[in-house]
Amino acid sequence: MKRTDFLLGLYILIPVIFLIIPVPLVLLDILMMANLCVALVILFNAIFSKEALNMSTFPTILLITTLFRLSLNVSSTRNILLQGQAGDVVQTFGNFVGGGSLVVGVVIFIVLIIIQFIVINKGSERVAEVTARFTLDAMPGKQMAIDADLNTGAITDAQAKEMRQKIQDESTFFGAMDGATKYVKGDATAGLIITGINLVGGLITGVVMRGQELGVALNQYSILTIGDGLVSQIPSLLISLSTGILVTKVSKESDLGNILMKQLFSIPKVLYIVGATMVCLAITPFPTMICLGYGIVFLVAGRAIEAAMEDVAIESEVDEEEESAEEIRRPENVVSLLQVDPIELEFGYGIIPLADVNQGGDLLDRVVMIRRQIALELGCVVPMIRLRDNIQLNPNQYVIKIKGVPISEGEILFDHYMAMNPGYVEEEITGIPTFEPSFHLPAIWITEAQRERAESLGYTVVDPPSIIATHLTEVVRNHLDELLTRQDVQNLINNIQEANTTLISDLVPKLLGVGEIQKVLQNLLSEGISIRDLVTIFETLADNATSTRDTDVLTEYVRQSLRRAISNKYFPANEMTSVVTLDPGIEQEIMGSIKQTEQGAYINLDPEKTQSILNSVKEEMDKMEELGKNPIIVTSPIVRMYFKKLTSEQFNDLIVVSYNEIETDVELQSIGMVTV
Repeated sequence: MKRTDFLLGLYILIPVIFLIIPVPLVLLDILMMANLCVALVILFNAIFSKEALNMSTFPTILLITTLFRLSLNVSSTRNILLQGQAGDVVQTFGNFVGGGSLVVGVVIFIVLIIIQFIVINKGSERVAEVTARFTLDAMPGKQMAIDADLNTGAITDAQAKEMRQKIQDESTFFGAMDGATKYVKGDATAGLIITGINLVGGLITGVVMRGQELGVALNQYSILTIGDGLVSQIPSLLISLSTGILVTKVSKESDLGNILMKQLFSIPKVLYIVGATMVCLAITPFPTMICLGYGIVFLVAGRAIEAAMEDVAIESEVDEEEESAEEIRRPENVVSLLQVDPIELEFGYGIIPLADVNQGGDLLDRVVMIRRQIALELGCVVPMIRLRDNIQLNPNQYVIKIKGVPISEGEILFDHYMAMNPGYVEEEITGIPTFEPSFHLPAIWITEAQRERAESLGYTVVDPPSIIATHLTEVVRNHLDELLTRQDVQNLINNIQEANTTLISDLVPKLLGVGEIQKVLQNLLSEGISIRDLVTIFETLADNATSTRDTDVLTEYVRQSLRRAISNKYFPANEMTSVVTLDPGIEQEIMGSIKQTEQGAYINLDPEKTQSILNSVKEEMDKMEELGKNPIIVTSPIVRMYFKKLTSEQFNDLIVVSYNEIETDVELQSIGMVTV
């Protein structure tokens, strides 16, 4: 058996034994002083512990100490009634604390009872009850916060487990404290009752059984009763105070002494005001020297704290300068320069107010909305978009970079609006000519005063943040396939794996690797096809990967499975859609020129024939644009991907779909044919 287990068992067993057998006076004195020592140990532990859970066993301690104290009460009561004495400790408390006066002793004892029972116990009980209730109510919110931090990667699984356990421990502790405060309240009540029994029983014993005079018996037994009550109630008062301190402890930064000193005596002007007040009271009928002494002490303390704060500020400034100098002297960390941000938006200093929240800028919020919009539209998580100012740019210029390479740029006028003519504006307004950066449409810069008139005339008026946000959205959408990494694909797989375990286990890595799935998804994104329906995409890949692992061919199978989404994207419901078809002769020539290699298929078409086809495509696209229609070319399924590759370099915006990608209820009207 461990020594600590033996001592704990002895501490619990002693009260039980003392309730049965008489205790010698010497041993009673020793145990009473031990009870006082234990109460002091508990009090100072409660004061200096950094948080309540550091004394998680406190409810059990309350129960054990209460039992021990009550057993001493029973033993002292037995000695008082049987022997007319209760040891030197009780006698000393009765004579010394009461000053040899029965009235003074009784008054002091009653005051202690009032302080403990009405003030400390009542407040501690209420605080424990409220704390337990709020701790229990806050548990779901804390659990959700931990889960959110875990999902975002802010904490690890081990940290999350530890935090959940701590929440559970807090709930258990404060729930137990709510009940344990009843021990303290009952202890005070029992002490008051036992004191009354000692006094009445002692008088009856002295007068009736020992034949003492009433005055002698009253003096003897009242001193013993008061002494016994004080010996019992003072440790009980200390335990009650410990309970109050523990349930009201809110700071976890340091012990109570440090917190009190920092919070009460850390503001010099407070001490100056108190000191000045005491000096003013010195000239009133109050004791002059005492008030003046306190005033000087507070004024000197205020000045000392202010000087210490100035020294700390100077030291902090020196430390910052030394750290800055050290940073300058320290060898540059070249490795950090090798990292490339997926997406960057650099801007001149004139655009900083648009990105600065303190100046009312909302560009950061718009960037968040861009990532959300593209995620909903295309089913892909956009990497973090880095915003930074660049003094090398013109004040109103901005540059959009993909993987460190400039892709597009624009220039805005900070205090102007961009007005664009949608084509039906009859009356033009004056402004600074420019081009809309996203689609390179002609526009003009107008002032705030012209904005209302421009809108009334039919112009489309856009503010600078919207211009940048729209431009950034288009660039990200057009290059999203480049930004999709293998890790992104693995994250997408993980998101649907729990609900589609069989599908994922059949597909990855048995049939296709993550890299091959990545290429299929990139092919879809490069043509603006959403990959949100991952289950359908993966089902199609699992069905066809047994016959081919050519990612281009697999992409065509997936597109055909997504024909409802493709039709909904390009062909509005209940409308006739104008399209251009492909000459069957050209389709035959394209199919006859396809060469298969281990790296994939490519088109080996005569350059003159290729140029003729592209010229015909250009004519048909111009015809469609004149009619205000989207340039859509419909081909046979087997030709679609090769024709798209043939035209993608010159006509990036051209939409090429196959007949198998169109729903049967879509109405089409052919207004042209690509032919040679």
